[in-house]
Amino acid sequence: MNGRVPYGIVALVGVFAFIWLIPVVGIVVTSIRPPSEITLGWWRLDEVSFTLSAWIRVWEEYPLANAFWFTALLAGIATISTMLLTPAAAYAFHFLKFPFRRLLLVLIINAFVLPQQVVIIPLFQLWRDLGLIDNIAAVLIPYVGLSFAWSIFLVKNFLEDFPKELIEAARIDGCGAISSLLHVVLPNARSPIFAVGILQFLWTWNALLLPMLFLRSNVPLPVLLTKVAGTYESNWDLRSVAAIVTTIVPLLVFMIFQRQFAAGSQTRSGAKE
Repeated sequence: MNGRVPYGIVALVGVFAFIWLIPVVGIVVTSIRPPSEITLGWWRLDEVSFTLSAWIRVWEEYPLANAFWFTALLAGIATISTMLLTPAAAYAFHFLKFPFRRLLLVLIINAFVLPQQVVIIPLFQLWRDLGLIDNIAAVLIPYVGLSFAWSIFLVKNFLEDFPKELIEAARIDGCGAISSLLHVVLPNARSPIFAVGILQFLWTWNALLLPMLFLRSNVPLPVLLTKVAGTYESNWDLRSVAAIVTTIVPLLVFMIFQRQFAAGSQTRSGAKE
């Protein structure tokens, strides 16, 4: 086929992309049309008019800006902390020898099967006793801690194929464990680190359960989105505005990090910096 993609595959992908875009278009249209026109469906064209009243109302009646910056703070700190701690932990479990190494690794990885809901009551009691309810640490600690199960597993799997000769050469040159990690492993492991960053950011940005239980004064966007929904009225236009604001940043961050992820996947050359 001379490297050409069959037209049938292109058409099939186009159909799936069109189906995927329908809800996105619906949310955008709902946010800029009056409620009276979208009651029977946003796709109806009986009467078509556009307004920004829903956007103005959401920004005036709800602390959307504060929730936006607070969500960015939570996701940023959790993502950076995970990207810094995960490579060090994966390096230690893979290259270093210390007591109970395999047992600790098994315990951490087995957290995969531990549902988040199981730790809610013990965490709530612990944070209440420590006075951490309505404290940012009450959600940051679980964000980072619960992510170790999959993030360490992901990076350690990458290190399984990492050439140990580079580590041995670094040790001959006088590098210790920390120097080998900083100058040999990290420059060649950007691909899984960026993958961890993308997944962690998306998870923490969209997290709802922990912030809803542990935070009171400052709440992130997903929690605020639940408050926008009216009790006795649907408020579909207001919900659409809040949904757009909530999802636009993860989409942009994914696109930016994906480029760096693709570039990082080509740096596995075994070079020492």
